[in-house]
Amino acid sequence: MSTLEEKLSILSEMIAFARVDNTLKTEEYNFLLNVANQLGVDKHTFDSLFDKTATPVFLKSEAERILQFHRLVLLMNIDNSETSLEVALLHNIGLGMGLPPSAIEQVLTIMHKYPDKIIPPEILINIFKIHYN
Repeated sequence: MSTLEEKLSILSEMIAFARVDNTLKTEEYNFLLNVANQLGVDKHTFDSLFDKTATPVFLKSEAERILQFHRLVLLMNIDNSETSLEVALLHNIGLGMGLPPSAIEQVLTIMHKYPDKIIPPEILINIFKIHYN
């Protein structure tokens, strides 16, 4: 289980990503709030991250980094509009997490084959397994 510091870092990263287009749509806010709830972060603490970002924390486990990348893919596609800036930023975030570039590219390509661009978790995991072997 992640520490509070890690949880706040995860949420801050997601908030910054959602704001890359200088807007925050209702769907994005609701998705982020749902992630905060799943992480056990209360609404007041979550809302405070919009004014003051948490200290970035590098997620240690590969599984946590893949899960965070998946959350960001879902967030990007929640409003059914993806920009080249979002895709490029997501690619760079994945690289910064130490994820294999070829797996990142495959995820960003294959997502278009699924309804609402939601890659099933088992497909995502298999993509990364293949690229780690």
